[in-house]
Amino acid sequence: MAPPLLLLLLASGAAACPLPCVCQNLSESLSTLCAHRGLLFVPPNVDRRTVELRLADNFIQALGPPDFRNMTGLVDLTLSRNAITRIGARAFGDLESLRSLHLDGNRLVELGSGSLRGPVNLQHLILSGNQLGRISPGAFDDFLDSLEDLDLSYNNLRQVPWAGIGAMPALHTLNLDHNLIDALPPGAFAQLSQLSRLDLTSNRLTTLAPDPLFSRGRNAEASPAPLVLSFSGNPLHCNCELLWLRRLARPDDLETCASPPGLAGRYFWAVPEGEFSCEPPLIARHTQRLWVLEGQRATLRCRALGDPAPTMHWVGPDDRLVGNSSRARAFPNGTLEIGVTGSGDAGGYTCIATNPAGEATARVELRVLALPHGGNGSAEGGRPGPSDIAASARTAAEGEGTLESEPAVQVTEVTATSGLVSWGPGRPADPVWMFQIQYNSSEDETLIYRIVPASSHHFLLKHLVPGADYDLCLLALSPAAGPSDLTATRLLGCAHFSTLPAAPLCHALQAHVLGGTLTVAVGGVLVAALLVFTVALLVRGRGAGNGRLPLKLSHVQSQTNGGPSPTPKAHPPRSPPPRPQRSCSLDLGDAGGCYGYARRLGGAWARRSHSVHGGLLGAGCRGMGGSTEQLEESVV
Repeated sequence: MAPPLLLLLLASGAAACPLPCVCQNLSESLSTLCAHRGLLFVPPNVDRRTVELRLADNFIQALGPPDFRNMTGLVDLTLSRNAITRIGARAFGDLESLRSLHLDGNRLVELGSGSLRGPVNLQHLILSGNQLGRISPGAFDDFLDSLEDLDLSYNNLRQVPWAGIGAMPALHTLNLDHNLIDALPPGAFAQLSQLSRLDLTSNRLTTLAPDPLFSRGRNAEASPAPLVLSFSGNPLHCNCELLWLRRLARPDDLETCASPPGLAGRYFWAVPEGEFSCEPPLIARHTQRLWVLEGQRATLRCRALGDPAPTMHWVGPDDRLVGNSSRARAFPNGTLEIGVTGSGDAGGYTCIATNPAGEATARVELRVLALPHGGNGSAEGGRPGPSDIAASARTAAEGEGTLESEPAVQVTEVTATSGLVSWGPGRPADPVWMFQIQYNSSEDETLIYRIVPASSHHFLLKHLVPGADYDLCLLALSPAAGPSDLTATRLLGCAHFSTLPAAPLCHALQAHVLGGTLTVAVGGVLVAALLVFTVALLVRGRGAGNGRLPLKLSHVQSQTNGGPSPTPKAHPPRSPPPRPQRSCSLDLGDAGGCYGYARRLGGAWARRSHSVHGGLLGAGCRGMGGSTEQLEESVV
């Protein structure tokens, strides 16, 4: 009995179920149920013969090739509502029998071309409720012929692999709702003959391109698979581009129009066909003429209005459509930019604006001016070299007699970084198209050009180098005599000037420091003097109030004019006579009825008398042998 028992134990160990999971073996079909188990990764000891594996509602974060290796019999794999953020290349490489893959409710942001490689017989792929923003064009290549159900709803998709989806002949259901899709390529669903449900709800579609797929819902008997189309919740622009869809009169969801303003909020299928109108293009503004120097950048602009927004094209002087190249670039907003212009780029350009309601054109003239070079020569290729401008200036300075008839060129108001160039009107008989200023400096031999209108006779040069020598020449550009002639140039004069040196920062800083120091010193002296004066007043007031002798005033009995005072006679005591009422303005003894200004005046006068005459009064009192109580003060 020992060998059979050992074989039974070995067989039971080979088919052991993972500890947190539940395994069911029904009719030779093994199901491993591991949902709601708090798993952080795929259990490594899952039986490789498993047909159904449920790993939903766990915390799995990543998938790799070892997780499902050798599970060739797996048919149904559920990984819903986990925290999966990454799927490694060929993580499902051995799942050749897989029919259903549920990856909804995870945190996938991107699907690479190798993320879903392996399940060649996959029929149901559920990727809803993720954060997908990009799907590689080849992500679905392994199961294009077998896939029947594709759910990409509730993601952040702006683009989907339309080429791959359009090559799924067995596709029945396509859910693209609640994404950020704003356009459908024409004919994207033309080959999906088995498609029965297309959900485009709540995207950003403003229009739908004509597609024969949408007409299958009108006649259910003639259609192999009547289509259920849902495109509500999109900001539809109800103009002539959607007239084809309005004529289908499909009994689908309650789609409404978002624009134009006259149709906003109205039920799509209730709007009469006559109100689905468009406006032909109208070119609002464009460049009429443009002159540039050879080698410079040329930008031609053209703006058009219309409903729907017109498509812009450019036709060159050779009547060919101008496309994007290394030299030229046409932008969708109607701007044409030529990076480096040449003589062959000159001519008339045509701006064409088209939409379903018509087209509009405008002509733009581009003239390319050959680089002028005056003086005694030119550099290689006809372009002026750095030394040409200096040679022209020296020649003009040495031979001023040859240019007596030409207006002089002067540079005045020169600063460290600027200078004002002035010149005369020139000869009236010579037409001037525009002026050109050429200059370079001793610090940088690069030749700089400035184009000035013919009506101007002054130009302010800015951003010059401080303390540098400059050579400057002025040329007049005249229109060409014929279409094939080059622009005529005429040297008006040259000048030499030097910019002022830059002001030293230390001097300015020293002046600021000295001025600030002087201000602080003067302010400090004034504040100190004010404080000393205030303290002196406070000390004097306190000393006078606390140290003065108490004075008692009595009635004046006698008055002397400088002679010796007679000895007073003794009198019997008697009650003092009633004091006569005095004026409050001079009374210093009666404080009961005088307030305010009189009291303050009396106190100030007493303090003054004590401080000034205190010594004399004290000496007089000692000389007379009297006391301070008998001191009499005469108030005059």
